[in-house]
Amino acid sequence: MKGTIKNIISRRSFGFIRAANGGDYFFHRQDFNGHWEDLEADALQEIVEVTFDVVESPKGPRAGNVRRTDFPNQAG
Repeated sequence: MKGTIKNIISRRSFGFIRAANGGDYFFHRQDFNGHWEDLEADALQEIVEVTFDVVESPKGPRAGNVRRTDFPNQAG
């Protein structure tokens, strides 16, 4: 699925993605495939587009395997 970073809570190492379908999905730092610090900085200054998988968790659907579209092969 495609979406954009809605916000990141740096001190807690998680954030939310606004999906193309209008839904919001929680993701944790461990779900992000890339350099977290770069994502934090860029999300404050620009719209960051991502792709992700919707995965089930005990608290409901969340984002997994989150990847930036501008760095699709980057691994953290």
